[in-house]
Amino acid sequence: MYTPTVYIMIRTQIYLTKEERDGLKEASAATGKKQSELIREAVDQYLDEAKDSRRQAILKETAGAWGNRKDIPDYEETRKSWDRL
Repeated sequence: MYTPTVYIMIRTQIYLTKEERDGLKEASAATGKKQSELIREAVDQYLDEAKDSRRQAILKETAGAWGNRKDIPDYEETRKSWDRL
């Protein structure tokens, strides 16, 4: 059985410059999309990019975190022992 996704919309008021408002109005006319839809798409794109940026920052912060560990076996030695078996 198909269950459609239901989104709860929350009304939000924003302030735009005249140029932003005019550009949004032109984009709406050109695409046939409502201005609110264009704004939601822009917010979604920004959030996706911000999430990717946060993920990349976390990866950079943790890169090499295991490099100076002395309590784990040496990979090269462990790998060599597998070859002998």
